[in-house]
Amino acid sequence: MPAELSSAIERLKAERDAVILAHYYVAPEVQAVADYVGDSFYLAKLAKSLPQSTIVLAGVEFMGESAKLLNPDKHVLLPEPAADCPMAHMVKRETVDAAREQYGDDLAVVCYVNSTMEIKSWSDVCVTSSNAVDIVSKLPQHNILFIPDQNLGHYVAEQVPEKNVLLNKGYCPRHHVITAEQIEEAVAAHPGALVLAHPECKAEVLAEADYIGSTAGIITYAEKSEASEFIIVTVAGVLFELERRTQGTGKRFYFPKTRPTCINMDMISLRKLVACLASGSGEVEIGLSEEAAAQAKLTLDRMLEYAAK
Repeated sequence: MPAELSSAIERLKAERDAVILAHYYVAPEVQAVADYVGDSFYLAKLAKSLPQSTIVLAGVEFMGESAKLLNPDKHVLLPEPAADCPMAHMVKRETVDAAREQYGDDLAVVCYVNSTMEIKSWSDVCVTSSNAVDIVSKLPQHNILFIPDQNLGHYVAEQVPEKNVLLNKGYCPRHHVITAEQIEEAVAAHPGALVLAHPECKAEVLAEADYIGSTAGIITYAEKSEASEFIIVTVAGVLFELERRTQGTGKRFYFPKTRPTCINMDMISLRKLVACLASGSGEVEIGLSEEAAAQAKLTLDRMLEYAAK
């Protein structure tokens, strides 16, 4: 990165009292200039503790919304407001209402953080892929409506068999298209490699995995493992952090034949990040009623409370 660009970013951050948070899936050059890089849970938790008055979130829309809900008095900026997550919209209000009518007080609507602000307002508690199993196991309700991701929901159901987990039909398009055959091909090409998979993948893919975990979990597992080769079954943006953490170890990373990429995360460029810092564009607003916004925030607060137990 040119020294002029680096100094410009530092100057703009100081002028705007800003901090840059980036998700592991964005471009390497964006991760490189961020103050903090992490997965959804880490970034949501971190946003509450930072002193800066402006948060620049290099990620998709729901991440900016979560940061804004947790920090309503701060400015939250998205370098590319059009970067959305298709799965974040994949649940209907009727699905939630029907489950509440059927199960009453013995139902918890558990919302994956990869969801819109409005969908969070329909829910009881939020979760991420790193804490979903733990939080669902702690909930007092027996019946769990897991929205919007059917694949993560199915994984949670298998890990918490004592609960009645109801599934929704949503999915992440980047993970859902990965097949067991693609994993088998990768294993055949790299027979000594361990398969590390994200639980947004289908059950048939997870059945091939040596480790199943969140983005941060996959990175940490690879970093600490004594193995030297890994097949990474999540969005390829994680490669930058994987290589950074394992530099000099000789560890090698492979992806399925159809390399998973997130076209929305790919929209976030260094140029857009600098422009956002310079102009203050892409500000996230809470476009809900006061009551709905309070409920959406409550789901995130409950997530952080359960995760701390």
